[in-house]
Amino acid sequence: MPVKTRLLIMSDTHSNTFEVKAAHKADVVIHCGDLSQYSEMEHYHKTIDMLCRLDAPLKLVISGNHDQGIQDDKYDELLASKIAWWSTAGRTAEQVTRLFGPPGEPRRLLESPRAKAAGIVFLDEGNYSFRLGNGAILNVYASPWTPDMFGGRAYQYPPDEGHDFAIANNTHIAITHGPPRGVLDWTRSGQRAGCPQLFAAIATAKPLLHCFGHIHGAWGGKLVAWRNDGSGSSSSRNRQNHRRRSPRNINVSTEVDLDNSVPLENLPKLIRNQKDPAAVAQSKAARKAQYDRQGLCHASHLSGDANPLVPGQNTLFVNASWEFSPPGQDAGMMNHWPWLVDIELPSREEAARKNINPWA
Repeated sequence: MPVKTRLLIMSDTHSNTFEVKAAHKADVVIHCGDLSQYSEMEHYHKTIDMLCRLDAPLKLVISGNHDQGIQDDKYDELLASKIAWWSTAGRTAEQVTRLFGPPGEPRRLLESPRAKAAGIVFLDEGNYSFRLGNGAILNVYASPWTPDMFGGRAYQYPPDEGHDFAIANNTHIAITHGPPRGVLDWTRSGQRAGCPQLFAAIATAKPLLHCFGHIHGAWGGKLVAWRNDGSGSSSSRNRQNHRRRSPRNINVSTEVDLDNSVPLENLPKLIRNQKDPAAVAQSKAARKAQYDRQGLCHASHLSGDANPLVPGQNTLFVNASWEFSPPGQDAGMMNHWPWLVDIELPSREEAARKNINPWA
């Protein structure tokens, strides 16, 4: 029997914290990166303190582009830039070095006995498998890498070179810092900021859930239906065909059944517009007030729900950027909300009975 599993998903907290409530209790907490704002050790301490307060036995954490202190080969560059910047405010190199700690200190904090005791597991890029306390098996792919849009950040690659997102076929949840091209990736300037190689990898593996952040103004959720006319098939042959195709030929228009995909919630559906009829404006205000009270946005996609998450046929995409975006701020949203998502995962007994290889 599938196992109901509750996930609390957040991203881009940037060393800010939110009030932890009983409603945030989950089987798994996921943080999709940007734990810090400037990669100062104080920022990591604040984020880990909040993660420790959350009620969940497992808390999966990845880096983001603001977490330069975690990327070892970026440390010297980070420190040099910060020393130069803080020198204008009269701080010495020694004082700045104390702010950011010695090389490797953020990672040591994330992997400390206290963090481990609280269930925090820091993930580098790769595929992982976990046995959950509720009896489920969870296969995860993690990657902090995003296209280099801003310069001087961590875990970024030249957009024209792309990146190889090696997502295993039996992945249940893909955790990345950035979005895929074409899904919850609109910037304030009206540009798509997602990665085409990431979308191609997701369209090939078809995980149950893909969660990310990075593009704050694209906060939201969408249940995507994959096309089942051949290109959308989850069969082994079609997965191999996908891998032979260029990512340029694997995109939303070729892979997604737009008619049967369901937008869940996003900022445009919450931000009031002067042209909104009174009933629409009232609905937006009521939903925003509900999310404020709960401290989260809830989505359930179990087999008995109105929009079930069917393996191989659907992927639930969640942009969980928590820190406010300018459009949200203009609407009185100082911050967005984490997502609380209910999905079904295979049980350990089912996996053993079917002799499932997580990386097949």
